[in-house]
Amino acid sequence: QARLVESGGGLVQPGGSLRLSCVVSGGTFSTYATGWFRQVPGQSREFVAAISRFNGRTDYADSVKGRVTISRDNAKNTVNLQMNSLKPEDTAVYYCAARPDYGGGVYRASADYNYWGQGTQVTVSS
Repeated sequence: QARLVESGGGLVQPGGSLRLSCVVSGGTFSTYATGWFRQVPGQSREFVAAISRFNGRTDYADSVKGRVTISRDNAKNTVNLQMNSLKPEDTAVYYCAARPDYGGGVYRASADYNYWGQGTQVTVSS
């Protein structure tokens, strides 16, 4: 059973940057595919980015492509989300997710993930 803890959220002005981090404990992090999602109250959880467990393959939602970079450090059991050129519509609670994987895939559907963090609030406002 993996435990995920996100950090790095906060209030930022439009055009600013934030770096979210997620530390994964329990299980073997190097066997997990990981991803980031976000959710606004009253809306369904939305895919943001995903990264495979070992080959560096990544996938991004069109809404963030070119502004967001997902990365992971298997030695530190962390997955990061660097967000630049933030917009008010990026305001949401951001969740880290993980799932066991042995094929090097990336996953966009929230139902594909077994483990979730508690979320960290990102607010983009002037």
